[in-house]
Amino acid sequence: MTEPKESASRRDFLKASATVAGVSALAGVSIPSVHAGESNTIQVALVGCGGRGTGAAVNAMSTTGGPIKLIAMADTFKDRLDDSYSELKAQNLKNIEIPKEHQFVGFDAYQKAMDCLKPGDIVILATPPAFRWVHFSYAIQKGLNVFMEKPVTVDGPTTRKMFALGLEAAKKGLKVGVGLMCRHCEAREELFKRIKGGEIGEVLMLRAYRQTGPVGTALTGPRPANISELDYQIRKFHGFLWASGGCYSDFLIHNIDECCWMKDAWPVKAQASGGRHFRNDNIDQNFDSYSVEYTFDDGAKMFVEGRNVPGCNQEFASYVHGTKGSAVISSNSHSPARCKIYKGQKFIKSEQVWAFPQPEQNPYQLEWDHLLNAIRKDKVYNEVKRGAEASLVTSMGRMAAHTGQLVTYDDILNSTHEFAPMVDKLTATSPAPLQISKTTGRYPTPQPGLNRDREF
Repeated sequence: MTEPKESASRRDFLKASATVAGVSALAGVSIPSVHAGESNTIQVALVGCGGRGTGAAVNAMSTTGGPIKLIAMADTFKDRLDDSYSELKAQNLKNIEIPKEHQFVGFDAYQKAMDCLKPGDIVILATPPAFRWVHFSYAIQKGLNVFMEKPVTVDGPTTRKMFALGLEAAKKGLKVGVGLMCRHCEAREELFKRIKGGEIGEVLMLRAYRQTGPVGTALTGPRPANISELDYQIRKFHGFLWASGGCYSDFLIHNIDECCWMKDAWPVKAQASGGRHFRNDNIDQNFDSYSVEYTFDDGAKMFVEGRNVPGCNQEFASYVHGTKGSAVISSNSHSPARCKIYKGQKFIKSEQVWAFPQPEQNPYQLEWDHLLNAIRKDKVYNEVKRGAEASLVTSMGRMAAHTGQLVTYDDILNSTHEFAPMVDKLTATSPAPLQISKTTGRYPTPQPGLNRDREF
């Protein structure tokens, strides 16, 4: 993929990224062969038993390229694990065998689940994104192939760590998939080829929308008295920037990534606005609306609109406009994409010149089919760099809105504000990375124009 022009600082960083402190220690670890032959059963552990982790496990167990078995689960919370286990068993899949002694709860549960695997097996990392680099580090140490959910980073410092870890995984020959499933969509792949072939001319503008009602735990009310501050913030992770990058990073990353794919480039800067509106008693850190203008190195623009306000017009789609025509990248949610090309700028039937035939295969399943095929056939497969870049570009737009400043790719990459620098040290009795104000009873929120170099 074409990248933005690299400044000296970015080039120097990428050359040196394998030596990031705390990561390079893995370089001397000897990893046995990670190739799993087609006659062998690949074992899987699920770390993070929320809805997305459970869904990923079902997709993994539904692959048909060879024997595979889910043998271990881990989560910080027992009720989450129990609910996930019940849902998995309800699927009536014969390759789910998780005895009680392989169901682990707590902040060190991820290690215990991975310890059940052998080198060459797979771990699914689907906890809140803040923990991604911590768990990925241990997976590399254990010689495990990895499927990790998006976003894979939440700020500049964690992105630098993930770049380095991706290089380390590549050195070990580990296969790593990242849950940006739109990249595995056959309709979008065909659209990309047609755009590269010049069917809509030079790409000048892209538009992405995720304007819906409240999603996930993006709107978070006061903490109940019967739960610790740390547990509360992890359970309501969409409401806290340290845990997830907030609703902008966790939800808009798909639309941003698919647009950048069609442009075949990452933007070099972003400027944005946004605000908090009808808050009631919600005390999370999110804005309710985001309006971001990204600029690519050739001057082309990408406009991203996000809104989590009930009662408003809703749109969940992405579009691309060129000098000779336009196209629908996604039409309503992520799948089916229903990609189309038009000879003008009006999305009307009389202007349509191509549409991907329906029905489409499920990209959530395809991403697992592709990963398992690479493992069984020992093909090079590492989506870490691209996943980290998509996460970073998403954070760039979020930071522009939260600070009110123009933020460049290098600005966010080299930012020193790490939201939760001690996340790898958290235990059940640790204080939460974010502390509530004792005077206002609220968490720190972005203040554009007042806080210019950090988001809170």
